[in-house]
Amino acid sequence: MTGSASVPSAAARPAVELGVVLAIAVAALGYFVDVFDILLYSVVRVVSLRDLGVPAAEQLSTGLSLLNWQNAGLVLGGVLFGLYGDRAGRRAVLFGSILLYSLANLANAFVGSVDAYRACRFIAGLGLAGELGAGVTLVAELMPARIRGYGTAIIASMGLCGGLVAPLVAGLPWRTAYVVGAVAGLSLLILRLAVQESGIFKALARTEVARGKLLLLFGSRARVWRYFRAFLTGLPIWFAVGILISFAPEVGKGLGVSGPVAVPKALFMMYVGFVVGDIGSGLLSQALRSRRKVMLLDLALLAVVVGLMLGLRGMTADQYVWLCLPLGIASGYWVLFVTAAAEQFGTNLRATVATSLPNLVRGAIIPMGMGFKALIGPLGIRGSALAIGVACLAVAFLAMLGTPETFDRDLDYLET
Repeated sequence: MTGSASVPSAAARPAVELGVVLAIAVAALGYFVDVFDILLYSVVRVVSLRDLGVPAAEQLSTGLSLLNWQNAGLVLGGVLFGLYGDRAGRRAVLFGSILLYSLANLANAFVGSVDAYRACRFIAGLGLAGELGAGVTLVAELMPARIRGYGTAIIASMGLCGGLVAPLVAGLPWRTAYVVGAVAGLSLLILRLAVQESGIFKALARTEVARGKLLLLFGSRARVWRYFRAFLTGLPIWFAVGILISFAPEVGKGLGVSGPVAVPKALFMMYVGFVVGDIGSGLLSQALRSRRKVMLLDLALLAVVVGLMLGLRGMTADQYVWLCLPLGIASGYWVLFVTAAAEQFGTNLRATVATSLPNLVRGAIIPMGMGFKALIGPLGIRGSALAIGVACLAVAFLAMLGTPETFDRDLDYLET
């Protein structure tokens, strides 16, 4: 809260600390479910489409279509849940998002057509959109600035383990895999009953200050540029996940990789690296007392790894999969990216930004995928992937160079 707040009594401290620990645990498990489900589709894409009778020649285009609908749900849900989080509270978003996601996944287990599959992916995207941003916002507002990075590092470590578990369900029938996701979500809903609301938000809710309004966010050129600049810094992560991993079989074939690249294996290696990278980024930001420096280092490493993956010739499928490990490490600034975005905006817009921004970045895979597909004709798969990757990395570097440091920022302030 403010620097003049009184120090809590010894009797009060344990309850506060327990509340923070519980909030971190709930946010981390929510992110676990978030990542698990988003990547679950990549794992079961081929087998589920085959089971629904989609011809092999149409599986790439149909798969892109379903992914686009899921990401469209994420974009819309990010905006809606973000606004809701600044109006009704961070805790309210955590309840609504997991419930919507769980019901959509349960329905997904019983689809009988591509159209029904598409609808379920869209609704699941709507639900998943609220998880990471609301969780990071709640934890950031409950923790002191000097140790905030440790809380988000814990969220990253537990949450990104969902990326490790998703490939493990590849051996299950795809419908059963979706039921597993639904049950996990409903179990988490029960745990959230004990979570406390952010004190900073509760103080804001007692005032008449405007909050959770798009006009407030986009009513100032400086705020619009701040928001757009933060958006650009996250694009390379979802280029790596959405193109190089989700469509690893097609990309591998275009690169002349000997043997088919299995998405579950590539995904597993990517998220082993992602866990290492996100924990490392959080801890390094604490050591350097800087979000900005760490994100610039990650972008530089990511540029090197993408260059290797798309530049090497004569790779085997196993070599491609192993390169997914450093790809994940270099991409492991996702939670740090959301934290830095949250720190750049006041309490009355923080949930809107932190929830909508990562989902807009995820949704950017829609134009990325369209561009990737359109450029395959003139440039080939290698050239197309390289063009999209270079563009994402270039704009992210430029945006990051203009981003202010937020490590020590007190979050008890408002946008006016």
